[in-house]
Amino acid sequence: MSRRKEPAIPNELLDQLLAGGAASAAFEQGGLLDSLKKALTERALNAEMDHHLAADDGTGNTRNGYGRKTVMTDTGKLAIDVPRDRQASFDPQLIA
Repeated sequence: MSRRKEPAIPNELLDQLLAGGAASAAFEQGGLLDSLKKALTERALNAEMDHHLAADDGTGNTRNGYGRKTVMTDTGKLAIDVPRDRQASFDPQLIA
């Protein structure tokens, strides 16, 4: 009897992500995988900004919207929103 390996991502979450669309469309440009890349990248960049602002105690530096950056991925170009700060001292490490 073969044992099934536990999935790294729960099947219920995958079902939610794939709901309403063809599974094959997930791999197309602009599909689910690109949406996940964008969401994870932007979340990491916002976490970097949170860390940056927490380290600037008392300087009065705050968030100041977002800038747009286009990065190349294995599936093509991906437009991401990169957070900005008022003092323009934020230098993201994930997407330099």
